[in-house]
Amino acid sequence: MSVSSPAHSPAPTYAAVLRTPHAGRAFGSALLGRLSYGTAPLSLILSVKDATGSYAVAGTAMAAFGLAGVLLSPARAALVDRLGPRRALVPLAAAYALLLVALAVAAARPAAPAGVLVALAAASGCLVPPLGPVTRALLSGLLPDRDLLRRAYSLDTVAEELLFVTGPLLVGLLVRYASAPAGLVVSAGLVLTGTLAFVTSPAVRGGTGAPRPGAPRRAAGGRIVPGAGLLRAAGVAAAVGMCLGAVELLVIAFADAHQRPGAVPWAAAALSAGSAVGGLVHGAVPWRVPTSVRLSVLALGLGAVLAAAGLSPHPYALVGWVALGGLFVAPAITSAYLLADESVGEERRTRAGAWVNTAFNAGTTAATAGAGLLVERLPLPLCFALAALPAVLAAAGTLVPTRRRPGSVGGVEPPE
Repeated sequence: MSVSSPAHSPAPTYAAVLRTPHAGRAFGSALLGRLSYGTAPLSLILSVKDATGSYAVAGTAMAAFGLAGVLLSPARAALVDRLGPRRALVPLAAAYALLLVALAVAAARPAAPAGVLVALAAASGCLVPPLGPVTRALLSGLLPDRDLLRRAYSLDTVAEELLFVTGPLLVGLLVRYASAPAGLVVSAGLVLTGTLAFVTSPAVRGGTGAPRPGAPRRAAGGRIVPGAGLLRAAGVAAAVGMCLGAVELLVIAFADAHQRPGAVPWAAAALSAGSAVGGLVHGAVPWRVPTSVRLSVLALGLGAVLAAAGLSPHPYALVGWVALGGLFVAPAITSAYLLADESVGEERRTRAGAWVNTAFNAGTTAATAGAGLLVERLPLPLCFALAALPAVLAAAGTLVPTRRRPGSVGGVEPPE
């Protein structure tokens, strides 16, 4: 990846991020490809459900797709770090797009075999190109100024949040005027077009992600030894994911208990809106506290608001609390990515971002299942308090000072 000088400004802005040479094109093309992450899951569920007439098969296919994507995310990111974005992303995107089209064709056939659909979904999940981690790694190389990089990461997090809102809306239009399998074909086109535009941008053409001199060392045999900063970033990301995974189900249970199901979409919108506002504000403020401390405070704030939300007297009061909690979400995720980036050398940036992303998604998935068990056994206010506990514990744990062994570089332990 090439490294260019950022657009210097006494007070860096979001516009300065996009004015940085080649950053705007790379960022925009990656977002086009990442839009498929917002369209593919819903298209997959609807396609499999329509093809088999079974919600169970659709859920199994989605679980296979999601689990394969989450578990293999660090491996795909390692491939990009090893081969460079141009040599790794194009085959991944092409294979992923081909499998989505194959899944669309299979789902469009009458009486499609459930096993084939689940297998194609799992294979597709294995090959999702890691455009998000690669984009953040590229921005880190283009923007050595940390204030400007914080704005870039905040902008990226907010844009990703919006992609997951607009993606399902696009699928809704496709289903209305075409079919669910058409959504899979469109997802394939988006990821392939966006990836090709990204890897042919000048920012990516300039290099392959080779490490700079002085980068943190690897352990013998190329084994990655994660620094304390990366472990903390992943831990807090997992905790934030657990909070969000639990709150989605808890909001539904709260609305049902008060016989106000109409409050559920308002709560979801409030969470996204709060997160977007919080992310933009976080990127614009010139923070002077270390990233690790800021991350812990944000996680603590999210946990505190979530615990208080369970005491709401009315579902629409809960919507207000959820919006307030959303203010902490994007800043916390952004800070986790920044802390991970600060903790590793250039040759590991993509993997570091992928580990944070994997931790967040794994936390979300695990908490959704756990919250379902809690709701059936415990009072809702207690469920909200328990859902907030991971963020509080993660914040408390990460505020403990890190002790480095002599000879460690950038929080990375030296080889034994």
